[in-house]
Amino acid sequence: MVEIDPSFIQETEHRPSSKSPPQEENHGASDQIPVIDLSSDTESLVTQIGDACEKWGFFQVVNHGVPLELLDKMKRVGKQFFDLPMEEKKRVKRDEVYPMGYYDSEHTKNVRDWKEVFDFLVVDPSFVPATEVPEDPELRTLTNQWPQTPADFRYFS
Repeated sequence: MVEIDPSFIQETEHRPSSKSPPQEENHGASDQIPVIDLSSDTESLVTQIGDACEKWGFFQVVNHGVPLELLDKMKRVGKQFFDLPMEEKKRVKRDEVYPMGYYDSEHTKNVRDWKEVFDFLVVDPSFVPATEVPEDPELRTLTNQWPQTPADFRYFS
């Protein structure tokens, strides 16, 4: 039998019930994942996204304009990266100096999540406030770090 790292195990009171909650406890959510059509008007989008986040915590987006070929390439290259050995992925692990890159240590309710992520910026470099003080004019420069493999991980054109 495989032993599970205790950092992945939630306390009993935080584990989901195996029973479906009554409809009113589910805030009236249907059994279908919300689909958000980005061609809708802005007011409708705001309402739909707010409802989906409140009731589900996620949603599917349609009519976003991203070509299917690009999505397929992103999925293929992403899978190649996440299938790499851990030591390869950790070469681009994010930290205080490099907040963009690979990460596998997120926690929910003090329990490690069963996920891996790779954060990157669309605009590279990006400039963000250096502190949380609104009057502070200092900016922090954030840049992407990219893995060596797969070679086309950073190129999606």
